[in-house]
Amino acid sequence: MSKVVTFNRTGGPEVLEVIDVEVQAPAAREVQIRVHAIGLNRAEIMYRNGQYVIDPEFPARLGYEAAGVVEAVGENVEGFARGDLVSVIPSFMFNEYGMYGELVNAPVHAVVKHPDNLSFAEAAASWMMYVTAYGALIEYGNLQAGQNIIIRAASSSVGLAAIQIANMLGAKPVALTRTSEKREMLLKAGAAAVIATAEQDMVAEINRATNNEGVHMVFDPVGGPDVAKLTKIMAPQGMYFQYGALDSRDMLVPVFDILGKHLTLRGYELFEITTDAEKMARAKSFVSEGLRSGKLKPVIDKTFRLEDIADAHRYMEANGQVGKIIVTIE
Repeated sequence: MSKVVTFNRTGGPEVLEVIDVEVQAPAAREVQIRVHAIGLNRAEIMYRNGQYVIDPEFPARLGYEAAGVVEAVGENVEGFARGDLVSVIPSFMFNEYGMYGELVNAPVHAVVKHPDNLSFAEAAASWMMYVTAYGALIEYGNLQAGQNIIIRAASSSVGLAAIQIANMLGAKPVALTRTSEKREMLLKAGAAAVIATAEQDMVAEINRATNNEGVHMVFDPVGGPDVAKLTKIMAPQGMYFQYGALDSRDMLVPVFDILGKHLTLRGYELFEITTDAEKMARAKSFVSEGLRSGKLKPVIDKTFRLEDIADAHRYMEANGQVGKIIVTIE
């Protein structure tokens, strides 16, 4: 028997239940994992609320990210054995698998061995955010040393990952955050400059931070009307990656900015990387080396116990965290 988190109706954190279930042996191409830590993901909030790209099938499971120890492997699984330290990267749907539990099965393509210099909490905090940032900045964006990159919602786990990766490449990460409350933290995290968009003239401050050179890349989970201000100050051939919609209003983009500067604006999501074997392999290699060398260091905001999963969801919904929220299992 294993404790798992489930819910039988959409709604707030109060719908989450911790129950005991019997976990089946791993099927072919599956890895069974004894979970030690779980990373929370905003998609899980949306799924619980009934606002995700798929509707819950009750009783519904949750969980994209976890780290633990291999308990068993199914048929046709190569490269993994009982006792391996592993992490799970989001590359499946909640109606297929859920990582909120003491013992879980995961598809082998989503499992990666993590460097042994990481704690389970650090491992659970790492893969989603670094692979997400890697895909836009490196796989598709080819960010180069000396280029300027704007990172919106920079205090999120993915935002912090993008700051670290930009610094690894020798690029200049300019962090955008709503207020100045997180300025010092973002500077310590490696931002070359921090702009509080609710308190400062965003365009003027970005121009100052980039010496009026223009922005070569924007990495944005927000969207909304301010996209027009950002495209205005982008450099020729600049790339704009929209990977979320925290502001659900339509994006307003001046057509002559796109035409005159030959800008590329594209939607981007993690699954573009994690569902493509070749791209996933490159991402795993890059992130593994960064974690092993210490150049990539996950930031953990707060940890909760599995039995307090509802409180962990409430904390995420309050939007006050800096870095990753982790749930630990003894």
